[in-house]
Amino acid sequence: MPRLSLYKPEKGLDYKFLDRQIYEMFQIGGTDVLIHKYIGTDDGTTVKDERQIQDLLFLENRDRKYDQDIYSIRGIYNVQDIDFDLSQFGLFLQNDTVFMTIHINSSVDTLGRKIMPGDVLELPHLKDEFAANDYSVALKRFYVVEDVNRAAEGFSPTWYPHLYRIKLKQIVDSQEFKEILDLPMNEDAPEEGSLRDLLSTYEAEMQINNANLAEAEANAPKSGYDITSFYTLSTEEGTVDLATVDDSTLDATSLQTVDALRNTPRKDGYSGYLLGSTEAPDGAPFGTGITFPESPADGDYFLRVDFLPNRLFRYDGTRWIKMRDNMRMNLTNDDARQTQKTSFINNNNYTYIDKITSDLVALQKGDTVALTDVEAFTTNPRYVMIKLNAYTVELDANEHPSLYDTHVKNNTTLVKLNLPVEIIDSGLWEVIFYNDRVKQRQSLSQALRPRSDN
Repeated sequence: MPRLSLYKPEKGLDYKFLDRQIYEMFQIGGTDVLIHKYIGTDDGTTVKDERQIQDLLFLENRDRKYDQDIYSIRGIYNVQDIDFDLSQFGLFLQNDTVFMTIHINSSVDTLGRKIMPGDVLELPHLKDEFAANDYSVALKRFYVVEDVNRAAEGFSPTWYPHLYRIKLKQIVDSQEFKEILDLPMNEDAPEEGSLRDLLSTYEAEMQINNANLAEAEANAPKSGYDITSFYTLSTEEGTVDLATVDDSTLDATSLQTVDALRNTPRKDGYSGYLLGSTEAPDGAPFGTGITFPESPADGDYFLRVDFLPNRLFRYDGTRWIKMRDNMRMNLTNDDARQTQKTSFINNNNYTYIDKITSDLVALQKGDTVALTDVEAFTTNPRYVMIKLNAYTVELDANEHPSLYDTHVKNNTTLVKLNLPVEIIDSGLWEVIFYNDRVKQRQSLSQALRPRSDN
């Protein structure tokens, strides 16, 4: 007679019997769980399946793709209150993680694989039909799977597991769940909007943030100090004195027009933190451009806009002398600020590579056509850069289909460029043709990856 043993090396009839009973328990006492199956990543250049990692440096799968079909299984979990814990470290959300158990074999048969991190679960029984919003549809609840393990309570007397214990977190409006949140909130009326409109707090958060920025800009519109209420008075020795506009002892003879005396201040009569602006002292007239004027007069001011930040110069009769840099900037970190710090943080620039050729073309202010001496290409380069000193214009042929044209010179067909912008200053402009470019601001993993792998 064989020795009695509940465990057997093979999954026999006892295992199948117990598995059916456990499955029936989930069918009777469980709740519906709708699964959005994670099928991989696609960042537009590389397609990976669900078993691979998109970003090996940060171990992230950001551009996730999900199956268009929705799968339904049954799950059981303990419903618990969500409370806030006010501790010494701040306000924390407690019990926002859900631990759910599901039947192994039925879930694998439904999905075609075991459930895995990245799958998104929708719990229909948590719909909120009375949400305080402007939509007539119920507020849905979505959770992402973070971890999967065999549940301790799912082991039967035969020592084989029957249950998975999965850890769930509520999803947020992020890049990972773009495909989920792009789905219509109401399948019968897709024009009503997407799930993002229903679930995301992005718009409300942005409105709060913009209101805070507007209030801050009203209270402190620019960095540094406003010195526009002071005049800088030139003396015969070229030094400066200060006087306020409400000074009763102000000598009006010292404020004669600049055109009459040409005795403009040679330097600012004040010092401090971040005082420089683009305005000339005492509201004097000044010119702007990317090259100095050819025939300046003694005492003229000129603002060079190709400097970063913009720089104001004064002509002393023989040369242009730096007066100040435009350091007074708005405090909001946007692309309108012309400083080195802003160009570093908000770097939307490109580095151009694979240079084809270049040429020097004499252009006048207001020109919109550039006639080069470069022979016409068989295949036009995608990128064109036009430079004068530090000022550049970058053009993408895909964005400007009429950019390339031809003209004939000495029986040779040459490249003619139809510029989408007017030339802002006359001079000898350098025209450079490139085949490729790369973003200067990119993820660290992308920057460290060899170009052959991109």
